[in-house]
Amino acid sequence: MAQLTCDDLTLGYEGKEILSGLSFSVNQGDYLCIVGENGSGKSTLMKTILGLHSPMKGKIITGEGLSQTEIGYLPQQTLVQKDFPASVREIVISGFQGKCGIRPFYTKAEKREALENMKKMRIDDLQKRCYRELSGGQQQRVLLARALCATKKMLLLDEPVAGLDPKVTAEMYSLINGLHKEGITIIMISHDIEAAMRYATHILHIGGDAFFGTKEEFKRGMFLNDRSLINGGERRG
Repeated sequence: MAQLTCDDLTLGYEGKEILSGLSFSVNQGDYLCIVGENGSGKSTLMKTILGLHSPMKGKIITGEGLSQTEIGYLPQQTLVQKDFPASVREIVISGFQGKCGIRPFYTKAEKREALENMKKMRIDDLQKRCYRELSGGQQQRVLLARALCATKKMLLLDEPVAGLDPKVTAEMYSLINGLHKEGITIIMISHDIEAAMRYATHILHIGGDAFFGTKEEFKRGMFLNDRSLINGGERRG
């Protein structure tokens, strides 16, 4: 059984349909990049998978022992979130809140795991620093460490390199790829087709010409004939 299946989804908000008839499945260990025009429903799809939105039609099914509370999420940041006055350690360990229930404290095991995730993201030396004092790349690594505290199974990443310079972007992609090699399923919204071709196992293109398949199938398909998809990122609409 697939780890995640989206079956004939229709998505939208405030009664407005933005995406319909979407079906695809993700197996454990896949690396799926979601691409498409602005406003095509990529972020709405991700929030629906997380249970933050309800589909207008269709259903989302989890398998392989995955529950919605075991999906880690790295959203796009707002300016208010970037200015959040908390320490790096406080933000990272808050990733366990979904597992705490009514328990008002973190266990020793959770504290150890939070430290391990900070080490994995190379930010353990920043754990006492205030989050809002960090660079954009450091903040993204903090949020990725926080997402790891929520899951060892699946990560949903909404444009995790947006606004980062090329060097920091490459470092972020390398960290994400390392997590994928450890067996974590990655679902990532991206505007970077070249990176998707380098790292992903599967591509989902939504909006206009829909496509779901392996990156090899994507390369062989009609999208290779659209140079704007290969050079300079996705088409803008």
